Amino acid sequence: MNKIITIYTDGACSGNPGKGGWGAVIIGKEELYLSGAQSLTTNNQMELTATIEALKNIKSSSIIHLYTDSQYVKNGINEWILNWKKNGWMTANKKPVANKELWIELDKYVQIHKVTWYWVKGHSGNHYNELADKLAVNAMNKNN
Repeated sequence: MNKIITIYTDGACSGNPGKGGWGAVIIGKEELYLSGAQSLTTNNQMELTATIEALKNIKSSSIIHLYTDSQYVKNGINEWILNWKKNGWMTANKKPVANKELWIELDKYVQIHKVTWYWVKGHSGNHYNELADKLAVNAMNKNN
């Protein structure tokens, strides 16, 4: 594990559920921009998808600094997921975990890398967060 990579991710949704998009900026030796869209999704699903697609793009085990404006993603992967797995993918309220398949996929990629998660306030002028948001919104709007 020798590469250090910085990633910014964001999701967007018009209606919740509605059409959505996700964007990611991967900063290594160069900057790489990723984005995609779905026609019927939620904001949380797009936030998770952005992180999954970014991590999926990193081919070898790396040290990753991942910035998201989603407390849902950051807290879910750092705090909640341990109990979800221990409790058979049930929440503390004994309800099935929302977006379970996405959490399982994200957890798979997190095991490959050493990921440190950071929360950044959305729409606060952070250049790369704004860029990830723009990628997500543009992808969402192209998906008619």
